[in-house]
Amino acid sequence: MTPGGPILVIDTATTQAVVALGAADDGVLEARSWTAGYRHGEELLARIEDLLRDRGTPPAGLGGVVVGTGPGAFTGLRVGIATAKALAHALELPIAGVATGSALLAAGARAADGATVALVQPAGLSDRVLSRPGEPSRILPGGTDPELRPGERLVAVDLEGRAPDDAVALGHAARDELAAALLAAGAARLAAGDADDLARLVPEYVTLPRGVRAKLPDDAVEVTGGSS
Repeated sequence: MTPGGPILVIDTATTQAVVALGAADDGVLEARSWTAGYRHGEELLARIEDLLRDRGTPPAGLGGVVVGTGPGAFTGLRVGIATAKALAHALELPIAGVATGSALLAAGARAADGATVALVQPAGLSDRVLSRPGEPSRILPGGTDPELRPGERLVAVDLEGRAPDDAVALGHAARDELAAALLAAGAARLAAGDADDLARLVPEYVTLPRGVRAKLPDDAVEVTGGSS
């Protein structure tokens, strides 16, 4: 670890995985994203290594890790958080988990010129997960649309064809700024000495493979059902 070194940002909560390098004062130095599909385990570490090599930053030169914690699907989040925790442990780096939903809400609000926003993301084939600032995320069953509050705008991520076009457009804009939003929140925590305990840093899942639910650790988070 190099105190004051660049911060590595990792997020695998959406269909577009993100890795980035940044600094608290300078913002994102470089961000890379790609459509991960189900290949997170094969590609994520190689993408991180490529970014560090191309930026001339040795792993030992990093100053910390920021990782998105969801909500998102099981496979991507599991790989992303496990990779971030493994790097933090091996390199003795402080780590900060930041809710991907909160970061997307912050980025979406900026894209919507400061309007209050609500975020929807997929949760399986037909359900969606609804997130609002300062409120727990919850599942919207298939066929249930979010009831927007006065002045609220909808941000839809990974919901092309399942959400209004303007909400999808805001979702694209929000995801373009996801690395910056994660960095801003995570770097502030690390600067304040508010790093996470590796043992208690857990994802916020919205979909789980059959048989996994019963095996989750006691402090794992799963988004609960409900409607707006």
